Amino acid sequence: MKAMILAAGRGERMRPLTDHTPKPLLPAGGRPLIVYHLEKLAQAGYREVVVNLAHLAEKIPARLGDGRRWGLRIHYLREPPGALDTGGGIRNALPWLGERFLVINGDVWTDRPLTPPTLGSADLAHLVLVDNPPHHPEGDFALVHGRVLDSGGQRLTFAGIGWYRAALFHGLPRGRYPLAPVLRRAIRRGRVAGERHRGHWTDVGTPERLHLLDQELGARRPPTVGVTDAGDA
Repeated sequence: MKAMILAAGRGERMRPLTDHTPKPLLPAGGRPLIVYHLEKLAQAGYREVVVNLAHLAEKIPARLGDGRRWGLRIHYLREPPGALDTGGGIRNALPWLGERFLVINGDVWTDRPLTPPTLGSADLAHLVLVDNPPHHPEGDFALVHGRVLDSGGQRLTFAGIGWYRAALFHGLPRGRYPLAPVLRRAIRRGRVAGERHRGHWTDVGTPERLHLLDQELGARRPPTVGVTDAGDA
């Protein structure tokens, strides 16, 4: 199974930090956000990763290289100015992703391992949902007995982590559009499963939330003397 990291966004709410640094390269706990994803992907057994690019596109490949330091092979897909949004970005990457794949937002941090769940034979997606953070109290979807619903039940927040079948995107045009309407169509057909992750998850959408995550991860990280973490390169 392959994976995709969504890394093309402009990061308007993170300005001025993102004026010169793509959001996935912003550091927390001593390393770029995207490096945590790459490490987790390698640990979970993934070997090929697609990273889409738009804003300051050249800086991400320059920092990460071809992925071999994590035992991965990274494919970079450049998108047009303004990017293709989440749905359009995934649709554009389908030729590189195969029939089943993981997609994770480049600007989240989580302690959930990226080991894939079992995808039901009729399911088009499996989403990770989390308790609603203060900045998103209304949530996105409900979760009832492992099924994602658009209404009814307690609403939770989509974590930006999901496993998909390519069939979810079949028939969709190329172009710019969000992922949420694509998911809602499948949800109404009863074809989306999900889980509630009760561990740590952060949407690093503002400088303040990045600062809090940086403090927490920095406190977790054991001190080192004269040692350079290869993941920081």
